[in-house]
Amino acid sequence: MSTDMYLKLKNGSDVRGVACEGIENEPVTLSEEVAANVAKAFCVWLISHTGKTQVTVAVGYDSRITSPTLCDAVVNGVISTGHNALVTGLSTTPSMFALLKDETRMQENYCHGSIMITASHLPFNRNGLKFFSHDGGLESEDVKEILEMAGSYRFAEPNILGVKTETSYLDDYAASLVEKVRLACEEEQPLLGKKIIVDAGNGAGGFFADKVLAPLGADTTGSQFLEPDGTFPNHIPNPENADAMRFVCEAVKAAKADFGIIFDTDVDRAGAVDENGEEINRNRLIALISAILLQEQPGTIVTDSVTSDGLAKFIKAKGGKHLRFKRGYKNVINEAKRLNATGEYAPLAIETSGHAALMENYFLDDGAYLITRLLIALAKAGKEDKSLSDWIADLEMPLESAELRPTFKAGCDFKTLGKKILEDFAKHAASVYYATPAENNYEGLRLCYDDLHGDGWTLVRMSLHDPVLPINVESNSENGCFKIVKDLYYFLRKYDFLDISPIEKYMANWRNAKSESVCTKLESYKRNKS
Repeated sequence: MSTDMYLKLKNGSDVRGVACEGIENEPVTLSEEVAANVAKAFCVWLISHTGKTQVTVAVGYDSRITSPTLCDAVVNGVISTGHNALVTGLSTTPSMFALLKDETRMQENYCHGSIMITASHLPFNRNGLKFFSHDGGLESEDVKEILEMAGSYRFAEPNILGVKTETSYLDDYAASLVEKVRLACEEEQPLLGKKIIVDAGNGAGGFFADKVLAPLGADTTGSQFLEPDGTFPNHIPNPENADAMRFVCEAVKAAKADFGIIFDTDVDRAGAVDENGEEINRNRLIALISAILLQEQPGTIVTDSVTSDGLAKFIKAKGGKHLRFKRGYKNVINEAKRLNATGEYAPLAIETSGHAALMENYFLDDGAYLITRLLIALAKAGKEDKSLSDWIADLEMPLESAELRPTFKAGCDFKTLGKKILEDFAKHAASVYYATPAENNYEGLRLCYDDLHGDGWTLVRMSLHDPVLPINVESNSENGCFKIVKDLYYFLRKYDFLDISPIEKYMANWRNAKSESVCTKLESYKRNKS
């Protein structure tokens, strides 16, 4: 496979591709041979960054159907070039970095880096690789270097192969989370009397019920989809997915539980559900963990660009500063790290997707660690006859919100054309009297509309990797989103290279809903009249 084909597997700071057949017109791009070569290149990368002549790489994987096969390929790539592999079996992405920081384990099996085999919430036929060194997850440029090397480098074949050993680390990782809660609450079973539901979506997060919650005293009856199954037969393991959230919300209501938890496939993201079966996700999740951290010490909360005005107001009221940065969890994390390096305390970097990285946890995006922090707050709130919802009772939520994703037509230079659209949109914003650009746009253009023309805002930006022009809209007034979307429609309809059918569909659905509402009111009026 050519170097260009390897580079096409790059997805931000991850490697992702099609790992098995099963979906029409999606040929395999992440084969065993490719995975082995990428692993060999990672070993070379580790040598150049550690100064060692031989390295040990930990290898773990999530529940995907192709993960065991790719694990064998990665291990063969490592040991065939004279390096050592430590296979951890079913793992979570955060645990693969935690292993590198575990001083006790490092005395036994010192690892110089780790590879996690996962493709997060993507369909069953996809898979990928994530890389860690002792400094954290690799950056985008590091992954590019590794893929270029995998496609062009002639790897040495030593006379003596490396050594493969096997050990599970997930139990140790879970025990560290249990210990954290116990120390913070000064109690062996601080969740005794609490009913907590876990929905793992058949990913790698099923361990959390038996290995974290149960030792802390929680009743996990009613938890669901805990068994690993890479076909994901029940729902997509993704806290951003509406159907997935509906499943866990209904489970919490059915069990009359105090709290609900949902993880993505590799547990680097999480969502939650309150005691009323209402989701704690996106802005509500950011508000909750922000309130917990800001109570301990004021600081700056770094989020992605699509968070709400209500969240910014909430963070300020809690004594914090809100910085909306670029989409992409690595972008958010790196900005928080930069702020801390300059002396500005920033304890949290978090995306609305559920990627949450705390400074106290090496700025590792870790869904299980985030939930552990919430469990501590839940246990302490229970002592005062309060709930987690009380932490965010004063968070102002928009009355309406929408996300639309117009796409660029196949074959066009979408990056150049997208840049042109954003430049034109800035000119449009400057020409109208009813909307004003928000301060500090780090990504795309965020435009705030006055009360008569939408009473809210829109963010128009380019996707990080795909030929998509994502549009987020929020309004504090009824029909406000429609007014803003209509303004966007009239602006965007002149670009023939952009498919704006998502916008047209949204407007049509709104008009149909309005028409049905009018008919319903008319029928009610006629009945009352008669």
